[in-house]
Amino acid sequence: MLGKVILWISSLAFVSYGLLCFFDPQIPGDFAGLDIANGDGYAELGGMYGGLQTGYGLFCLLGALRRDLYRPALLSLVLMLGSLAIGRLYSSISNDQVVGLYTWGAMAFEFATAALACIALRHQPGLNSANP
Repeated sequence: MLGKVILWISSLAFVSYGLLCFFDPQIPGDFAGLDIANGDGYAELGGMYGGLQTGYGLFCLLGALRRDLYRPALLSLVLMLGSLAIGRLYSSISNDQVVGLYTWGAMAFEFATAALACIALRHQPGLNSANP
């Protein structure tokens, strides 16, 4: 049950924010304090924050709906969001710049989601077997 809840919440979060950023790449730029200097910048933010996050959210939705994608979707949350959170944390503390609420909020979401997905995965039967 925990895994399905995490997948549904992740799907909603990623698809909603992804579509918002897909149609207006300036939004994530403003949140993160990034200036978009040219068309390449708009394409990058639109693709990474818009397209990638929307697609990832749809994968989480498929994981919530389809038994064969349930564990792969949870594992992707552990690996991707966990790595994202660790990278964000390291970058935040390894420089002398102050980070704001956006960064701390994103890290909290990423660490919490990765941890809960890990817990849900650990409670799945057949986790250590080659054939689920």
